[in-house]
Amino acid sequence: MFLGEDTLVLLVLALGAAMVVGNAMAIVKPPERPRKEGDLQRALITRSVVMIVIGLTASVWAIASLLTG
Repeated sequence: MFLGEDTLVLLVLALGAAMVVGNAMAIVKPPERPRKEGDLQRALITRSVVMIVIGLTASVWAIASLLTG
């Protein structure tokens, strides 16, 4: 296999970490102005926090799987 037996776990870790970082950056540093008509001024806080929690859960699970497996 390309990345060994832990390919799925590494993908879950990468996607979870990307969800955490991307949504955190959307909260911390929103775009200066909307790109087109109808775009939001800033990210919805509740949705972003939920996505951060989901991504953090996936990342912690993946790290635990890598360390115990």
